[in-house]
Amino acid sequence: MTANPLRLLWGVYAWLLVVLMLVIAALPVLMLPRLAQRRAAAAFICRAYFMLCGFPIRRRGMDRLPAGPCIVVANHASYLDGPLLFAVLPPRFGFVIKKEASRLPLAGMLLRRLGHHFVNRSDRQEGAGDARRILRAVALGQSVAFFPEGTFSPRTGVARFHTGAFATAARAGVPVAPVAIRGTRRALRARTFVPRWSRIEVEALQPITAASGAGAVALRDSAREHIAAALPEPLL
Repeated sequence: MTANPLRLLWGVYAWLLVVLMLVIAALPVLMLPRLAQRRAAAAFICRAYFMLCGFPIRRRGMDRLPAGPCIVVANHASYLDGPLLFAVLPPRFGFVIKKEASRLPLAGMLLRRLGHHFVNRSDRQEGAGDARRILRAVALGQSVAFFPEGTFSPRTGVARFHTGAFATAARAGVPVAPVAIRGTRRALRARTFVPRWSRIEVEALQPITAASGAGAVALRDSAREHIAAALPEPLL
């Protein structure tokens, strides 16, 4: 089905706005001296993007996020998920991102300045080194956000989770904070380029404590089931 002209026009506006916001973000991200300041400025610009696109964002349960170091894990349904989660999480969170993103013009440089963690998923040896580096960061008190599905597809549902985030939580002894993202698949489904209007919600669920003795697999399965139930969507 062909998108109507007004939706196409809005889609062009939304993509041009991405470029504009990247350029605007470059100044504070490159100039501000402290990481927390850079992240706060970038998060403000992400929130401005969603507002200017007309996407209302509802945040729920954010007071459930642990005050100390933790691992946030969220479902992944759209290209919008990364900027959205960055917009709503406190600036103490860094993100785990595939290494290919570090090579993107301008965006890669900004992601590095924002202190995000890059992981090579195609080289097992390098990927293991990346995982150890993230574990050290969490053990030193940093909080990190993962999309444990690794990628997204047009199918509605929660795909299998990779174990890395949960192994990090179990080894570092920090809680896992599941987050449910609703509405982004409708807004910009995989394999589409023209967005559609959608209400968007981000809900932080009850944290799962790694200190209870649960291993990585148990943490993974529990987080996935809680997110799927909160959406609600099926397990794929």
